Amino acid sequence: MVITSAQLRAARALVGVSQQFVADLANVSVPTIKRMERGDGPVRGSHLTVSAVVAVLEAAGVVFTNDDEPGVKLRKMS
Repeated sequence: MVITSAQLRAARALVGVSQQFVADLANVSVPTIKRMERGDGPVRGSHLTVSAVVAVLEAAGVVFTNDDEPGVKLRKMS
């Protein structure tokens, strides 16, 4: 699945966490998060780094969608 910079920005905003929070849990630097969130296209970065950041956001309850229009939503709590 291709994750876009806009999805990362939206996902972080949706769960109300800071770039520092994501960086700490993904074991990357804040400047890395800033670079990943910059722009409009697919996230630029190594596969491992992108996967780590996505995993942090998914653990916080985000679901990344890539149907007709890429987006994010909160996971339904049961």
